[in-house]
Amino acid sequence: MSSPAISKPVILSVDDDPGVSRAVVRDLRRRYGADYRIVRAESGPQALDALRELELRGQAVAVLIADYRMPGMDGIEFLEQAMDLHPYARRVLLTAYADTSAAIEAINVIDLDHYLLKPWDPPEEKLYPVLDSLLEAWRASDQRPITETKVVGNRWSPRSSSLREFLARNQLPYRWFLADEPKGARLLEAASADPQRCPVVITSAGSVLIQPSDSELAEHVGLAVNAEGEFYDLIVVGGGPAGLGAAVYGASEGLRTVLVERTATGGQAGQSSRIENYLGFPDGLSGAQLADRARRQASKFGAEVITTREVIGLEVNGSARTVRFADGGRLCAHTVIISTGVDYRHHPAPGVDEFTGRGVYYGSAMTEAAGCAEHDVYIVGGANSAGQSAVFLSRSARTVHLVVRGDALANSMSHYLIQQIEQIPNIVVHTNTEVSSADGDDHLERIILRDNSSGEEEKVDTERLFLFIGAAPQTDWLDGVVLRDDAGYVLAGPDLLVDGARPPGWELPRPPHHLETSVPGVFVAGDVHADSAKRVASAVGEGAMAVMLVHRYLA
Repeated sequence: MSSPAISKPVILSVDDDPGVSRAVVRDLRRRYGADYRIVRAESGPQALDALRELELRGQAVAVLIADYRMPGMDGIEFLEQAMDLHPYARRVLLTAYADTSAAIEAINVIDLDHYLLKPWDPPEEKLYPVLDSLLEAWRASDQRPITETKVVGNRWSPRSSSLREFLARNQLPYRWFLADEPKGARLLEAASADPQRCPVVITSAGSVLIQPSDSELAEHVGLAVNAEGEFYDLIVVGGGPAGLGAAVYGASEGLRTVLVERTATGGQAGQSSRIENYLGFPDGLSGAQLADRARRQASKFGAEVITTREVIGLEVNGSARTVRFADGGRLCAHTVIISTGVDYRHHPAPGVDEFTGRGVYYGSAMTEAAGCAEHDVYIVGGANSAGQSAVFLSRSARTVHLVVRGDALANSMSHYLIQQIEQIPNIVVHTNTEVSSADGDDHLERIILRDNSSGEEEKVDTERLFLFIGAAPQTDWLDGVVLRDDAGYVLAGPDLLVDGARPPGWELPRPPHHLETSVPGVFVAGDVHADSAKRVASAVGEGAMAVMLVHRYLA
């Protein structure tokens, strides 16, 4: 059982000047020591280490107070990194008068809550009122508790793999235990669960879920699965960069907005280990970080985000647009933005289907990265997502083999990624090569590579095969309602005008807006849009543009 001191929320202060640090902590303990645990650090890295430890313990952090001028890592840099560890903590910057311009800029850069000028004496007038207000706001905010969910399963179980991936992509902390190891066996015994019915999830509240569905798990771990209302200004279908961008701009501009996502926000981009060419992030960030920040930003402006709801149909009911769910539910709005993105194409080689989830994974499957340590892994694909995964896995794997059907990476991969790959000695690129089959017993053990130039085949041993083989839009649910091209991508705007003629059934006196589909009031954004750029930045831009056109339609 946790001690009272450990269970208290934390106020953390970081300052490289020992005298100032002691003074801050002294004043904090005097006022807040009874209800909060006061933690002190003397550098940004030291403070980040403390925050990581608090995160591992599942301890809430209420306020972060950082000095601006610190060597190695200034206060703004620290607070920006701390946001990823404890996004709900309130952020305060200590500055000298000469640094106020930097503090004001930080309000937009890191969503700074307040800056305090040094010295803050007397604290009763300059420090405590500020912190009282921030703590009150923190207590009243809708915080997702950092709790420990336990997952017990089998190493080569497809459902165990997909369940862990679901938790990871939704930014939900969990611990993974193997059913045939002592700790996992003890948990199953305590839960009175049959080892043959894994995976088993034990929530932080002690609930036991046997082979739960995604929606059942989502309800138990605090994700929203049902919309609060029945009618909205805007329904966004799909939570990738385009959908998240649309939700942010729609909600921030006053539209009652709901985003519907089948699995987890972020889409394919959310599975990327590192995005380095996105504007404003010169050091790069992971797709999960980008998705999490965007989701929190959308929620901040009032957009609802619901998950594990699969949309299977679209209806036009007078001025209303209705989306139908697989579970029989439905949701109505004045307008809809389709941003369902694309899925990876199915690999046709024999054995791939049999071992999917048991050594074969579509996408990055970040939860499987730990199992790649000191192993030879194979990645199929020649675009950025495959290259980013190769760079990431090369840090732990013995070798990473990048299998590319084309004759050069330059045909489909960004130049910066090609340069990185060329500098990493344990990445081997196989051009003009395909996987022709996969084989093993209870999991993947070997694959056969075929050289398309010579026709020769080579059998290689591996337990991990990651597939990034192009994209396919999942738009069958739009059959008979919205016009698409031969590949299934949604047509919009000028693409709908054939020899100047408007699409069949179009009754408005104006032509379709740029991102408007063949159904008035239904728009498209992102990768599912025909001839889209297939880049994160362009998807976000289309999401924002679609909202502008929604306003024009509603007007």
